[in-house]
Amino acid sequence: MKPVPQIFAPPVDIADGRLNLVGMDRAELTQVLVAEGFEPFRARQLWHWIYHRGVTDFALMTTLAKPARERLATRFAVRRPTVTRAEKSVDGTQKWLLRFVDGQEAETVHIPEEDRGTLCVSSQVGCTLACKFCHTGTQPWVRNLGPAEIVGQVMAARDALGEWPSPKEDRQLTNIVLMGMGEPLYNWDNVSKAMRIAMDGEGLSVSRRKITLSTAGVVPMIKRCGDELGVQLAISLHAVTDELRDVLVPLNKKYPIAQLMQACREYPGLSNARRITFEYVMLKGVNDSPADARALVRLLEGIPAKVNLIPFNPWPNTAFECSSNNVIRTFGDIVNAAGYASPVRTPRGRDILAACGQLKSDSVRRRKSDARDEDAGDEAVAAA
Repeated sequence: MKPVPQIFAPPVDIADGRLNLVGMDRAELTQVLVAEGFEPFRARQLWHWIYHRGVTDFALMTTLAKPARERLATRFAVRRPTVTRAEKSVDGTQKWLLRFVDGQEAETVHIPEEDRGTLCVSSQVGCTLACKFCHTGTQPWVRNLGPAEIVGQVMAARDALGEWPSPKEDRQLTNIVLMGMGEPLYNWDNVSKAMRIAMDGEGLSVSRRKITLSTAGVVPMIKRCGDELGVQLAISLHAVTDELRDVLVPLNKKYPIAQLMQACREYPGLSNARRITFEYVMLKGVNDSPADARALVRLLEGIPAKVNLIPFNPWPNTAFECSSNNVIRTFGDIVNAAGYASPVRTPRGRDILAACGQLKSDSVRRRKSDARDEDAGDEAVAAA
């Protein structure tokens, strides 16, 4: 991959002259501490306080001597992204708008279910892919998120859920899905580093089996994802022909369906116990016919897979409509009959625009509305 232009890279988090320790891996944490004259073993102590106990105040890290805590506080900080707005859906879904050190924002969503609690994490501010059915894709790409900003979403959610120290059982946050804003495989170095931090057994301790990376199909990076992270893979497919997918998912023009499916067949560790999830948004009259379902089955041949059928989540001025329940049921029955589980994803958080394909749009709309209100207020003051 080509290096990311610096203008799109995440900022260094030194907001008040102190370096943020969140987002550093163990080697980096040890390196910066040793450079400041601390013993190497302090890194493990700090790791425990930062990622297992969730402590942000060095004064409370009582396994360190008081002089060490005071020195740490002058040089370093333990910071999360700032929650600028929190919303809760009638179905229990929670969405947080998070602001980073340079003022950029992204959203993360917690979806509680009976047997799990899934956090949908963003990897970029904005998106480059411009998928036609996705409101997030209508917003310009600003920059990649850094490791601190990605793992910081998990930590901010834990703050809001009151889930420190990291519990071993009965967690409200059990799963991570990289399905928020952005294409995670276009921000691989930062995403992979953040997920390794999240998986560390002495910290946040989220099992790799409970982390799913969703990609629109950055084919050259798929094998690397399996080799280096070994997380669950989800493919944002949505069409069964190149002609249609070129329109719905423009990345397909670069990596067409045949290349994408071959990369899926070669995904490391693939088995019936470790299947690839194919995401398929149901668009009325576009990709939802029985013929489409049968073509999807042919595409999946030889791949341990399941299909998530996603009812389209509407957004203002979209040209698409959601397929009817009967059409979705017929489509799913065909896929199921071929031996592929095809559950219909229940839309969650629609009332707070937290459903699939809706992230960030609400915050952008509100900022524009706030700006208009401020302009109107200024005009009123001037008129008075």
